[in-house]
Amino acid sequence: WGTSRFAKQASNLFGQWCFTKGCGLVPKQRNAGSTHEVKTFDSPAKSVRAYIFNLNSNSAYSELREIRAQHDLPTGAQLAGGLEKYSERGDEYVKELRAMIKFNKLKEYDQRYFESLNQ
Repeated sequence: WGTSRFAKQASNLFGQWCFTKGCGLVPKQRNAGSTHEVKTFDSPAKSVRAYIFNLNSNSAYSELREIRAQHDLPTGAQLAGGLEKYSERGDEYVKELRAMIKFNKLKEYDQRYFESLNQ
């Protein structure tokens, strides 16, 4: 929710990685031998833009795009199923996303969005 070290210090809301030395923040718990950093953005808006571009262009998220194409109005919980490759945690990451959606009652925002499209 924007309170992580990466969000506060790097305006990186999604933990997006970069692979050029100095491109971001070095994770404190980065595995030995790893070289990735967590990318620094000039603003949270640029982080969102980069995240959306990544989801719409990287082959790792083709499943997410297929889910989106198969449903006229996909819910956040449905789309979360296409993010298994976003995290090293795989299916556990998807389960956590869906649990957050449920706990925070975010499904109602899907419904409000769908209703706004029909107005």
